[in-house]
Amino acid sequence: MKFRPAEEIIAFLSPIASSVGVEIIDVEAKGENLTIFIDKEGGVDLDACEKFHNAIMDPIDELDPSFGASYTLNVSSPGVDRPFKTERDFLRNLGKDVEVKLYAPLKGKKLIEGELAAFDENSVTLKIGAAEEKINRNRIAKINCAVKFD
Repeated sequence: MKFRPAEEIIAFLSPIASSVGVEIIDVEAKGENLTIFIDKEGGVDLDACEKFHNAIMDPIDELDPSFGASYTLNVSSPGVDRPFKTERDFLRNLGKDVEVKLYAPLKGKKLIEGELAAFDENSVTLKIGAAEEKINRNRIAKINCAVKFD
Protein backbone atom coordinates (compact mmCIF):
# COMPACT_ATOMS: atom_id res chain seq x y z
CA MET A 1 0.00 0.00 0.00
CA LYS A 2 1.24 3.48 -0.79
CA PHE A 3 1.25 6.26 1.80
CA ARG A 4 2.25 9.90 1.64
CA PRO A 5 5.88 10.55 2.69
CA ALA A 6 6.49 10.52 6.45
CA GLU A 7 7.80 14.09 6.33
CA GLU A 8 4.51 15.30 4.85
CA ILE A 9 2.43 13.50 7.48
CA ILE A 10 4.64 14.84 10.29
CA ALA A 11 4.46 18.41 8.98
CA PHE A 12 0.67 18.21 8.72
CA LEU A 13 0.11 16.69 12.18
CA SER A 14 2.83 18.49 14.19
CA PRO A 15 0.67 21.52 15.10
CA ILE A 16 -1.98 19.15 16.49
CA ALA A 17 0.68 17.23 18.39
CA SER A 18 1.96 20.44 19.96
CA SER A 19 -1.56 21.44 20.97
CA VAL A 20 -2.00 18.22 22.98
CA GLY A 21 1.51 18.31 24.48
CA VAL A 22 3.28 15.62 22.47
CA GLU A 23 5.91 15.50 19.76
CA ILE A 24 5.83 13.29 16.67
CA ILE A 25 9.03 11.26 16.63
CA ASP A 26 8.48 9.08 13.58
CA VAL A 27 5.90 7.76 11.13
CA GLU A 28 6.02 4.19 9.87
CA ALA A 29 3.90 2.74 7.08
CA LYS A 30 3.83 -1.05 6.79
CA GLY A 31 1.23 -2.90 4.80
CA GLU A 32 -2.14 -1.36 5.66
CA ASN A 33 -0.91 0.12 8.97
CA LEU A 34 0.13 3.71 9.56
CA THR A 35 1.84 4.09 12.94
CA ILE A 36 2.67 7.48 14.41
CA PHE A 37 5.23 7.42 17.22
CA ILE A 38 4.94 10.18 19.79
CA ASP A 39 6.94 11.29 22.81
CA LYS A 40 6.61 13.87 25.55
CA GLU A 41 8.47 15.08 28.60
CA GLY A 42 8.18 12.40 31.25
CA GLY A 43 7.31 9.70 28.71
CA VAL A 44 4.20 8.56 26.89
CA ASP A 45 1.33 6.70 28.53
CA LEU A 46 -1.88 5.24 27.15
CA ASP A 47 -3.79 8.45 27.91
CA ALA A 48 -1.37 10.53 25.80
CA CYS A 49 -1.68 8.09 22.88
CA GLU A 50 -5.47 8.13 23.10
CA LYS A 51 -5.64 11.94 23.37
CA PHE A 52 -3.45 12.41 20.29
CA HIS A 53 -5.26 9.68 18.34
CA ASN A 54 -8.63 11.33 19.02
CA ALA A 55 -7.25 14.77 18.10
CA ILE A 56 -6.02 13.62 14.67
CA MET A 57 -8.91 11.38 13.59
CA ASP A 58 -10.72 14.01 11.48
CA PRO A 59 -7.72 16.07 10.32
CA ILE A 60 -5.82 13.02 9.06
CA ASP A 61 -8.79 12.08 6.89
CA GLU A 62 -8.48 15.52 5.26
CA LEU A 63 -4.82 14.79 4.52
CA ASP A 64 -5.77 11.38 3.08
CA PRO A 65 -2.39 9.74 3.82
CA SER A 66 -3.27 6.54 1.93
CA PHE A 67 -4.67 8.17 -1.21
CA GLY A 68 -8.18 6.85 -0.57
CA ALA A 69 -7.28 3.30 0.47
CA SER A 70 -8.42 1.85 3.79
CA TYR A 71 -5.76 1.77 6.50
CA THR A 72 -5.38 1.25 10.23
CA LEU A 73 -4.11 4.21 12.23
CA ASN A 74 -1.98 3.43 15.27
CA VAL A 75 -0.42 5.83 17.77
CA SER A 76 2.43 4.47 19.88
CA SER A 77 5.23 5.41 22.23
CA PRO A 78 8.68 5.14 20.67
CA GLY A 79 9.79 2.37 23.02
CA VAL A 80 12.86 2.36 25.22
CA ASP A 81 15.18 0.93 22.58
CA ARG A 82 14.15 3.20 19.70
CA PRO A 83 17.18 4.26 17.66
CA PHE A 84 18.17 7.92 17.62
CA LYS A 85 17.25 9.41 14.26
CA THR A 86 17.20 13.17 14.66
CA GLU A 87 19.43 15.82 16.18
CA ARG A 88 16.70 16.32 18.76
CA ASP A 89 17.06 12.66 19.81
CA PHE A 90 20.77 13.24 20.43
CA LEU A 91 20.18 16.53 22.27
CA ARG A 92 17.53 14.99 24.50
CA ASN A 93 19.94 12.20 25.49
CA LEU A 94 23.15 14.16 26.13
CA GLY A 95 24.55 13.06 29.48
CA LYS A 96 22.54 9.83 29.48
CA ASP A 97 23.77 6.25 29.13
CA VAL A 98 23.49 4.91 25.58
CA GLU A 99 24.22 1.71 23.68
CA VAL A 100 26.07 1.93 20.38
CA LYS A 101 25.95 -1.04 18.03
CA LEU A 102 28.65 -1.00 15.36
CA TYR A 103 28.80 -2.52 11.89
CA ALA A 104 32.32 -3.80 12.59
CA PRO A 105 34.26 -4.20 15.84
CA LEU A 106 36.11 -1.24 17.35
CA LYS A 107 38.86 -2.32 19.74
CA GLY A 108 37.32 -5.80 19.65
CA LYS A 109 33.76 -4.72 20.49
CA LYS A 110 30.62 -4.34 18.37
CA LEU A 111 28.53 -3.06 21.31
CA ILE A 112 29.76 -0.11 23.35
CA GLU A 113 27.95 1.45 26.30
CA GLY A 114 28.71 4.84 27.78
CA GLU A 115 27.43 8.30 28.53
CA LEU A 116 26.62 10.41 25.47
CA ALA A 117 29.11 13.25 25.98
CA ALA A 118 28.98 14.98 22.57
CA PHE A 119 27.91 14.57 18.97
CA ASP A 120 28.08 16.27 15.60
CA GLU A 121 27.10 15.30 12.08
CA ASN A 122 30.17 13.09 11.71
CA SER A 123 30.78 11.54 15.12
CA VAL A 124 29.51 10.61 18.57
CA THR A 125 31.62 10.87 21.73
CA LEU A 126 30.98 8.53 24.64
CA LYS A 127 32.32 8.92 28.15
CA ILE A 128 33.30 5.46 29.37
CA GLY A 129 34.54 5.66 32.93
CA ALA A 130 37.25 8.33 32.94
CA ALA A 131 37.99 7.96 29.22
CA GLU A 132 36.23 9.26 26.13
CA GLU A 133 35.72 7.36 22.87
CA LYS A 134 34.96 9.23 19.66
CA ILE A 135 33.14 7.07 17.09
CA ASN A 136 32.51 8.01 13.47
CA ARG A 137 28.80 7.89 12.69
CA ASN A 138 29.37 5.86 9.52
CA ARG A 139 30.52 2.99 11.80
CA ILE A 140 27.30 3.08 13.87
CA ALA A 141 24.52 0.64 12.99
CA LYS A 142 22.26 1.79 15.84
CA ILE A 143 22.40 4.09 18.85
CA ASN A 144 19.74 4.16 21.54
CA CYS A 145 19.25 4.68 25.28
CA ALA A 146 20.85 1.98 27.38
CA VAL A 147 18.20 -0.25 28.91
CA LYS A 148 19.09 -1.00 32.51
CA PHE A 149 17.37 -3.66 34.61
CA ASP A 150 17.84 -3.41 38.36
